Amino acid sequence: MSEIILAVGAVIEDKDGRILLVKHRTERKGYWQGKWICPGGRLELGETLEEGARREVKEETGLDVELGIQIPAFERIVREGAKVALHVVYIDFIARVAGGEFAPASDVGEGRWVTRSEMRGMWGELHEDTQRLMKLAGVV
Repeated sequence: MSEIILAVGAVIEDKDGRILLVKHRTERKGYWQGKWICPGGRLELGETLEEGARREVKEETGLDVELGIQIPAFERIVREGAKVALHVVYIDFIARVAGGEFAPASDVGEGRWVTRSEMRGMWGELHEDTQRLMKLAGVV
């Protein structure tokens, strides 16, 4: 790997206080495969953090969101021997649904709105980076 990925996304809450989690399609493979995560992806050149987060959420879910506070950034470095296989810096926001209907996009296989209590019950099904994000966001 020869680049650092700057990932933007959102911890999205609906009017009932539930949080949206998504899973990527199995064909997509990759580091987040098979685990529940929050919508997000790579920041594109020329985008602000906010623009990128809103775009990624819209692309993956069909939802328009209103962004709130920025959650403290964190990173993940995955090493395979002496080689760095993945280096990603996560910058996420607390967000509320502002419009649209949830419709998983081509790379999102499924989505689920969960209460905080349900999330605690499925904690092991969340990607470890998503677990860290939920703690930083004050969700759990």
